[in-house]
Amino acid sequence: MSEDKSYYFCGIGGSGMLPLAMIVRATGAQVSGSDRALDQGRLADKFGWLEDKEIGLFPQDGSGLTSGDQILVASAAIEDSVPDVAKANALGCARMTRAELLAEYFNRTVRNIAIGGTSGKSTVTGMIGWILTEAALDPTIMNGAVMKNFVAADAPFASSRVGESDIIVSEVDESDGSIALFDAEIALLNNVSLDHKSLEELRQLFGDFLSKAKCAIWNADDPESRALVDQLSLAKATSFGFSEQADIRAMDIELQPLSSQFTIVAGEDQFPVEMKIPGRHNIANGLAAIAAARAVGVPIMTSVAALANFTGLARRFDIVGSANGISVIDDFGHNPDKIAATLQTLKAFPGRIIAFFQPHGYGPIRKMGAELADVFADILDRDDRVILCDPVYFGGTVDRSIGSQNIIEAITARGGIAEHLPEREVCGARIVNIARPGDRIIIMGARDDTLHSFAQDLLREIEQRDFVETERPA
Repeated sequence: MSEDKSYYFCGIGGSGMLPLAMIVRATGAQVSGSDRALDQGRLADKFGWLEDKEIGLFPQDGSGLTSGDQILVASAAIEDSVPDVAKANALGCARMTRAELLAEYFNRTVRNIAIGGTSGKSTVTGMIGWILTEAALDPTIMNGAVMKNFVAADAPFASSRVGESDIIVSEVDESDGSIALFDAEIALLNNVSLDHKSLEELRQLFGDFLSKAKCAIWNADDPESRALVDQLSLAKATSFGFSEQADIRAMDIELQPLSSQFTIVAGEDQFPVEMKIPGRHNIANGLAAIAAARAVGVPIMTSVAALANFTGLARRFDIVGSANGISVIDDFGHNPDKIAATLQTLKAFPGRIIAFFQPHGYGPIRKMGAELADVFADILDRDDRVILCDPVYFGGTVDRSIGSQNIIEAITARGGIAEHLPEREVCGARIVNIARPGDRIIIMGARDDTLHSFAQDLLREIEQRDFVETERPA
C-alpha cells in the first residue's frame, strides 16, 4: 500500500471494503470502486458520502478500470465472469483480496492489535479503539461496523478511523481463513464456536493466531479457547472472564435493560465499571478490551472511564426506538452464539419477544441451521414469536434446497411458535399486525445494510398503527 498506487474496490460499499478504502485513501493512494448496491439505487447516502471524499464510483460493469496499473481489490470468491474482474484480467491488473491489502498495512505498523473470534470482534475492536483514543494514543481503527462514538457530520459511516500514531486496532476474519495473514503484536481471541468453518479448522487458525503473537489475550470462560490455550506455549498471555481463574475478571454484576454495572478485578486492584450497553456478553467484551489496552500501557482506570462513555456500534443491539409501548431493536446476530447472546439479553427482562431473522445465505443454513433452530427453541418460550424470511440471495449457483423453512420446522417441532414468510415485506406486515404494548421486536441478520432501514420502517408503521385494548390474534 503506497500513495503512488491506484486501488479499485469491487464492492466498495461493503462493511469490510468501505473502512479499508477510507484508510487506503488517507495514505494518499488513489481509490475508486464499484458496488452492486450502487447499481441498484440502494444506500444513496453512503455512496454520496464516498463521492464527497473524492472517491470515484462507477457501475459494476468494468468501466471504472482503465489501466493495467490499477490494483483490483475484490473477494477471492468473485468469479472471473463478473465484468470488473473480466476487465481487470484483460488489462493485466494486479489483484488483491481485502484481507491481503489490510494485512499488508497491518503487518508493517509498529504496534498492532488484532481481534479474532467467532463473535464480538467488532464490538471489542470498537471498545479498544475508543479506549486508546480517549487515552490520547491516536490509533488507526479498522472495523466492520459503524462505531457510534466516532460518528460525526463529516463521518456518518465511521467504521474506520485514521490516526497519526504507530498503533492500529483491527478485527481479523477467520471465515475465509485470512486471519492467517496477520502477524499481531497483541492477539485477542474472544471465543471459538461454529460459524463459517468447522471447529477443527477454527482450532488450527486460532491456535496459529495466538502462537505468533507477543501477547495473547483469551477468554477464560470459553471451553474451546481454554482447551486451545492449554495446548500452546505462549510467550505472554492474559485471560479475561467471569471465573476466578481469569487474570482480569468481573464480579458484582448488575444487568439493566439498556446498561450494565460490575466490578473489575485485576490482581489486588478493583474498579467499579458502568457501561451504556447491555448484556453479560458485553461485559465480557469490556473485559477483553481492558486487557488489550493494558497490554499497550493504558491504566485500567483510564479504560474504565472510557468505557463509561462507549455508546456501541450500529446494528449491535441498536435501539431503533419505541412507539406505543413497543421497542424495535436492530442487531447483527446471524450465528448461534451471536443470536443466543442477543436473545438472552432480552429474556433477562419482562416482555414478549418477536424475533425476526433473515439468514445471511443458504450455505450458512446448511452448516448451522440445526444449531440456529436450537437457540431459538432453547431461549424463547411459547409467548414469544419467531419469523423468518428467505435468506439473502444475490444470485449465482448456490444450492437453495435447504432454506428458512427448515429452521422453522425444527423450532415448531420443539414446541416453539415460528413462521416462514418468504418475502421480507410480508414479514414486516405480520410483525406490525401481531405486535402489542410491552413487546420487544428484534431484527437480526448480516450481509444486508438495508435491514436497519427495515427496522426503521417497522417503527414508523407501529407509530401509525391504531392500537385497541384487546390483543389481535397471533
